Amino acid sequence: MLGRALINDFPEYYHWYKQKWFTFNGIRQPNRNRLLWRNAQVDGVKTGHTDEAGFCLVSSALRNNMRLLAVVLGSPNETARADDSERLLNYGFRFYETHALYKSAHPITEFSLYKGRDPKVAVGVMHDHFVTIPTGQYSQLTISTNMPKTLQAPIQKGQSLGQLIIQFQNQVIDTQPLYALQDVPKGGLYTRAKDSVALLIKHWFG
Repeated sequence: MLGRALINDFPEYYHWYKQKWFTFNGIRQPNRNRLLWRNAQVDGVKTGHTDEAGFCLVSSALRNNMRLLAVVLGSPNETARADDSERLLNYGFRFYETHALYKSAHPITEFSLYKGRDPKVAVGVMHDHFVTIPTGQYSQLTISTNMPKTLQAPIQKGQSLGQLIIQFQNQVIDTQPLYALQDVPKGGLYTRAKDSVALLIKHWFG
């Protein structure tokens, strides 16, 4: 989670993690991430070692616009942690694929709205959204929404209105908030009165 947040939230600093050498105080030192020398697609992230945890490595690689992170803990030495990390990354790239589902601030769907100047409100996600699943299994992906039974104006742009639910083989693998993509102020007196009657009837008869 921390590695993903580092890449997504601070891209302007990420280039430091792929440097093979770094000079500080007149001393030139190598990056201890051996995968940087083995694989040009690897560009980070962090090595570590303690007596309790052993040799550890959080590695990341980008191949064909798909980024994977691998976490290896408790290896007996530097070579083993690099070997295990490389195997994990290769396995991920071979057997998984990433799909771009939705772009940020792009309408995903519209929902009916009561008492508004507009009868519907468009909703979407705030960030580009991707999903990684086993190769060739895109047909097993299903997407649905969970919204309140009734929405009433006023609605503010950026207001959280519901949830996007992503399932793979009938198992929920991700949920994302759905946000209003535009302001919808209250409608006129006639619209509000008409929709109040409609809401009352809906309440009575379900």
